[in-house]
Amino acid sequence: MAGQRLREDIKSLSGLEKSALFILALGEEYAARIFGHMTDDEIKDLSQVMANLGTVSSNLVEKLLIDFAEQMSSSGGTVGTLESTERLLMKVLDKSRVSNIMEDIRGPAGRTMWDKLANVNEAVLAAYLKNEYPQTVAVVISKIKPDHAARVLSQLPESFAMEVITRMLRMEAVQKDVIDDIERTLRNEFMSNLARTNRRDSHEMMAEIFNSFDRTNESKFMSALDERSHESAEKIKALMFTFEDLGKLDGAAIQSVLRDADKSKLPTALKGASDAIKDLFFANMSERAGKLLKEDIAALGPVRLRDVEEAQAHLVTTAKDLAAKGTIIISKGAEEDELVY
Repeated sequence: MAGQRLREDIKSLSGLEKSALFILALGEEYAARIFGHMTDDEIKDLSQVMANLGTVSSNLVEKLLIDFAEQMSSSGGTVGTLESTERLLMKVLDKSRVSNIMEDIRGPAGRTMWDKLANVNEAVLAAYLKNEYPQTVAVVISKIKPDHAARVLSQLPESFAMEVITRMLRMEAVQKDVIDDIERTLRNEFMSNLARTNRRDSHEMMAEIFNSFDRTNESKFMSALDERSHESAEKIKALMFTFEDLGKLDGAAIQSVLRDADKSKLPTALKGASDAIKDLFFANMSERAGKLLKEDIAALGPVRLRDVEEAQAHLVTTAKDLAAKGTIIISKGAEEDELVY
């Protein structure tokens, strides 16, 4: 029966079935993040497959995750590029659909070029526009949302920004062929270069996935990967940011984590922490807050390991979110240079 093969043989899974099973294995929180980067049609397709998966053996799930980790982390693995992706799509889809798909993935999300620009960091966009003619920049600025336009203008050299503003004030209706030409240039030059610049190393991506495992699965998959590719396993270990790495943060960073973290998770997270980590957190709290937290920890009694790991993962995620916002910077350099604020 097909259902039986699905539960036993990884080779019998289609690409959609593997994707559906992988997302289910990650859990609700991380599945939601992945769905956030997908279109409604993609979500519908995956959801339909998920609903029809039925019972899947833990053995098959383990095989799928190990196979994924091995492919992503292998030093001799496949390298995905815009060009190779487009060639693959051309084999299974008609040319017009491929063009639409490739236009979306070459740059930030958005149906039109101006929607895409709204999702580009203002500093990045300004760095590109400052080398263009003021009239061209005036057209681009006039086509994006006012709040984004203000941030972009503030990133440009003052004299250049004033020239752009002057051109915008004098600008009449722009001919369609001029708009089309600017869109074409943005798509072919800026968005394509941006996509190449933002391409992520597979080991970095896998390190984030391993960070999301509970400790039991992290240890299991890391051991399995280490047997297959010791070099890849070591690279991933070096890139992972764990709860113990919070001990490398200084007082200002810990205070930022404390401000942003869910306060209800602190007692559970610190319940299973080393004395050094506890002391670091207590040292960066007021005496009263520290005393209350110690009382909360003592009142917890025995706590399930899973709950401790979940709470600690929340603090790690908070630190990484702060780093993504630029509030703190987590470097992968030498030990003495790991953190820069």
